[in-house]
Amino acid sequence: MPPDVAVRLAEHLGQDDPTPRELEVLALIREGYRNKQIADRLSISETTVNFHIKNLVEKLGANDRTHAVAIAIRRGLLPV
Repeated sequence: MPPDVAVRLAEHLGQDDPTPRELEVLALIREGYRNKQIADRLSISETTVNFHIKNLVEKLGANDRTHAVAIAIRRGLLPV
């Protein structure tokens, strides 16, 4: 197996994929929405948005919400 393919596969081992709702939140973050705006747009509480973001950052191994968006785009989870 080529080394670059092995590295990409290793990035994904042991990680859960984001849920469809988490991907919705991530897409809205990509569009520049703040947590309150995301909550209003998805008809959920801001606490729930924060929970989704926390899960995304953890699942993707990101440092913050912006880094999570970059990782998701690189992995093909979010369209550019």
